[in-house]
Amino acid sequence: MILSDNLSEALKTLKLLSADSTSDSVEGCLDCLLKALAHNNVETSGKIQEMGVLAMIPALLSAQNSCTPKVANIIAEVAKNEFMRSPCVEAGLIPPLVQLLNCKDQEILLQTGRALGNICYDSHSLQAQLISMGVIPTLVRLLGVHSQNTALTEMCLIAFGNLAELESSKEQFASTNIAEELVRLFHKQVEHEKKEMIFEVLAPLAENDVIKLQLVDAGLVECLLEVVAQTVDSDREEDVAQLKTASDLMVLLLLGDESMQKLFEGGKGSVFQRVLSWVPSNNHQLQLAGALAIANFARNDGNCIHMVDTGIVQKLLELLDRHVEEGNVTVQHAALSALRNLAIPVVNKSKMLLAGVSDVVLKFLKSEMPPVQFKLLGTLRMLIDTQADAAEQLGTNSKLVERLVEWCEAKDHAGVMGESNRLLSALIRHSKSKNVVRTVIQGGGIKHLVTMATSEHMIMQNEALVALGLVAALDLDSTEKDFVSANLVQVLHKLLTDEHSAPEIKYNSMILICSVMGSEPLHKEVQSLAFIDVVSSLRSHENKTVAHQASLTEQRLTAQS
Repeated sequence: MILSDNLSEALKTLKLLSADSTSDSVEGCLDCLLKALAHNNVETSGKIQEMGVLAMIPALLSAQNSCTPKVANIIAEVAKNEFMRSPCVEAGLIPPLVQLLNCKDQEILLQTGRALGNICYDSHSLQAQLISMGVIPTLVRLLGVHSQNTALTEMCLIAFGNLAELESSKEQFASTNIAEELVRLFHKQVEHEKKEMIFEVLAPLAENDVIKLQLVDAGLVECLLEVVAQTVDSDREEDVAQLKTASDLMVLLLLGDESMQKLFEGGKGSVFQRVLSWVPSNNHQLQLAGALAIANFARNDGNCIHMVDTGIVQKLLELLDRHVEEGNVTVQHAALSALRNLAIPVVNKSKMLLAGVSDVVLKFLKSEMPPVQFKLLGTLRMLIDTQADAAEQLGTNSKLVERLVEWCEAKDHAGVMGESNRLLSALIRHSKSKNVVRTVIQGGGIKHLVTMATSEHMIMQNEALVALGLVAALDLDSTEKDFVSANLVQVLHKLLTDEHSAPEIKYNSMILICSVMGSEPLHKEVQSLAFIDVVSSLRSHENKTVAHQASLTEQRLTAQS
């Protein structure tokens, strides 16, 4: 009760005092407020608001005297309560607090940082306001000047962690020396908690390509490698967490093209070599990070060719072999991602096929994990591109074709469904083999290729039409029933009459129409849908190739009518 009376008295006195009153009288009131806040923060904060004291605080802050740290501390305590944050903003406390970040007094800086942090906690709009007021360069400068002050350093790190989540902050951070300051600070840390605090700032900042490069230049990679070396053999929970954070951050740095190339150093970089050594490790986290790092290094043809020539494929295959039974799904996914990227340059395909990549990849056909299925399909599709023998070998593998047909119906996983269709089409297009066509027919794949021709993606439509054209040319008799039941002719009619269909789609649809004319039931459907009128209208198409094919198709239809 005495505390409550004292508080009321202090609040009344504070309202009567002006900002330039003797600091002793103001200080006594402030001490009473801080004591009351420590005793019952919620109730005291409510009374401060009721009495209209918040409106006086901007003047108290602007006076900048010995009371200032206590005033800022009071705001920090009050703003711990969500219901007080809006009143603090409405009372105009943010501008004078931001101004105080330029002073030299470390206690004022600490309490001011706390106050701003609590007012803007969990509010992106208020954090964005701080950014627009230029707090980021100011805080980065403070971190450099007061790096010996642990409490101030932590305050800056917490602020950076919150502000770095906002996209608008990245440009401002990139214009400061934040990378150097954070790396310098990281070097000095021995405590796990402090390193974690710095990691929490580094992760969102490293999403920005400019800052990625700055962090690489500042020597962050060496710090991360050191953390990995120190924690790799430890079972302690905090070391396991730090190993994951450090290796994940390393992979994130490699997502920037410039930072990635800088660390690759033509395949001779020490960082690149160290990361490679993670792949054969017995630690799942390092295996994962190593495979993801290779996938990131493999983002341009030159790097891919160098890596295949230096035996990286074998390392990845050995890693995958270790994860066939009861394997780690994330490692499987990462290793397949790396192989898929490495298989993009034409010169790598035959080398990778000779190394047995397709055999190892096929071991994962039984996987029930969509991310693994998706990468497996993409890897095989890249490998067989322009490789007729490999396409024939895989295309006559009935187990593979059956699995593809099954995945073509995976409606819950659009990516897997799309990749399955594309691989099915690719097996036919690259092999141009009657045996592959027969395997696809027997596996029930034709209806999916017809559906694929109606895809919203033009590239998939085109791939389907070219594959279907080859099917019709190579074995029309065997596929006739499937074409009829899948309504192929109606699909082609729709593609030709749709004004949004691309010229390539119209062209390949007409080629396919000519190819199915040798089938009596399909021929009848073509006649019943008056295709001759549709094709005739395309003779004046603005695309000369389409117009020319329309003339040829019209002649064919007329001759066979």
